[in-house]
Amino acid sequence: MDLKKLAKALIPDEGLLPPEKYEEIFPQRNLEKGAEVTRLAPSPTGFIHLGNLYSALADERTAHTTGGVFYLRIEDTDEKRKVDGAVESVIRSLKYFGIKFDEGAEIDSPLNNYGPYYQRRRAEIYRTFVKKLIEEGLAYPCFCSAEELDEVRAKQTENKETTGYYGKYAKCRNLSEEEIYKKLKEGKPFVIRLKSQGSIENKFTFRDAIKGDITVTENDQDVVILKSDGIPTYHFAHAIDDHFMRTTLVIRGEEWLSSLPVHIELHKVLGFKPPRYAHTCSLMKMDGDTKRKLSKRKDPELSLDYYRKAGYFPLAVVKYLMTVLNSNFEEWLLKNPDGDYREFKFKIDKMGKSGALFDLDKLNDVSKTEISRLSAEECYDFLKEWVDEFGTDKDKLHFKDKEYLLKVLNLVMGTGGKKRRKDIERAEQGVRLLDYFFDDTFNPDYTYRFDKDTVNVVLNSFANVYDPADDNSAWFAKVKAIAPTVGFASEMSEYKQNPENFKGNVSDVAEILRIAVTGSPNSPDLCTIMGILGKERSTDRLKKALM
Repeated sequence: MDLKKLAKALIPDEGLLPPEKYEEIFPQRNLEKGAEVTRLAPSPTGFIHLGNLYSALADERTAHTTGGVFYLRIEDTDEKRKVDGAVESVIRSLKYFGIKFDEGAEIDSPLNNYGPYYQRRRAEIYRTFVKKLIEEGLAYPCFCSAEELDEVRAKQTENKETTGYYGKYAKCRNLSEEEIYKKLKEGKPFVIRLKSQGSIENKFTFRDAIKGDITVTENDQDVVILKSDGIPTYHFAHAIDDHFMRTTLVIRGEEWLSSLPVHIELHKVLGFKPPRYAHTCSLMKMDGDTKRKLSKRKDPELSLDYYRKAGYFPLAVVKYLMTVLNSNFEEWLLKNPDGDYREFKFKIDKMGKSGALFDLDKLNDVSKTEISRLSAEECYDFLKEWVDEFGTDKDKLHFKDKEYLLKVLNLVMGTGGKKRRKDIERAEQGVRLLDYFFDDTFNPDYTYRFDKDTVNVVLNSFANVYDPADDNSAWFAKVKAIAPTVGFASEMSEYKQNPENFKGNVSDVAEILRIAVTGSPNSPDLCTIMGILGKERSTDRLKKALM
């Protein structure tokens, strides 16, 4: 069979360069030894999830801790799944979490010398190398219809055989030259398949950068490499792109392990040195007593939109994921509480080999700590950014009074004390935590532990003596003075010695006042809260809380 003639009939020369020309167009990158070139290569489906951020962080840290390059490639070979604005969504979402690309799709960078970074715009490159494989007898046209392939799959399933296009089931693999040209003349649609050189009888050991040595079976499937519309499949496109974009390390989920033999063979038949592969563990969560993979259907926390809408502090999410990515990061963070996480020496081989457990409660703790480290001004900016996008009309109105809110945040965060408060874990919860400082969102729960007469005496008595000019000592002295009038101990030591002689103690009096003013038995310093609210609003709340 004249393979060159066949290749030309299947893929005309128009617009194609000689294969070796691409080695000149996309030369080796001028990087220091050991520098890694990594990529994030999502499909433009519109849904970017926690797993993407997890991988992107591993990619970005690996590239930048080695002096390498991190780029964005869009794998848009599946036109049916494309969602308008998806690429911008990927960039915007990752930027929110501080993940930045050095080059790639929609990235304005002087390093953009290896594009186009959209696969559909690289059709000529793929067609060039498909044609080369046909000329070498390593690829062939397949005219099987979808119905014929379904019949084959059904038969294989019935016989409990491996499904796919291989061996005796590869009907078009050995078509004669006459048969091929006859089908072409009839206008039958075709795809181009790899003529696999592998055998399931053979195994080989592959070194995974995370999991170590893995033994896999050779690929024997004649996989499609070029679809009938002239666009390559993911498998073929990624091999071409990773070679010519000079990717050195591909970090991807362990669900791709089953495709590894195909990818290794594609690089081999193309004459390319494959990049190193690192297969990450799936993100898991505890569901009762069992561990399972995070699910798009069951777990809203898998979507990155969840973290933005809930108002998680971006750096907290990144730092928490770093603890999941590298087990020794948490130890480093304890030793370097003020350190930039980018100073940590991230290592791909320190990633876990089995399921990585994602713990939302632990993330909440990290987020509380990170927010507590902000100044009141920084916290205001963080909360306001969330309010501007997700807040209610009342929230937006409240945040127009920056001076008032800075007073509130200085109190709520404990900026004036030796120990910072950690009450705010995310913006949504933090904004609601401030509701009682505004009359239109004050929604008290007047649940007291004492009888009506006791409560009313406490509230009326304090309303009559409250003076916003009092410091904490004078304020508390007035609380203590009320205690004996309702049968409470004014001194804690007195109450501890003879608790049976009293209804309660001075802290219980303060609790009654706290519930009346804030609507809750727990809050920061009540004297300061009342000072921020002012005399009129404070005494008005005391009176409205009468039983």
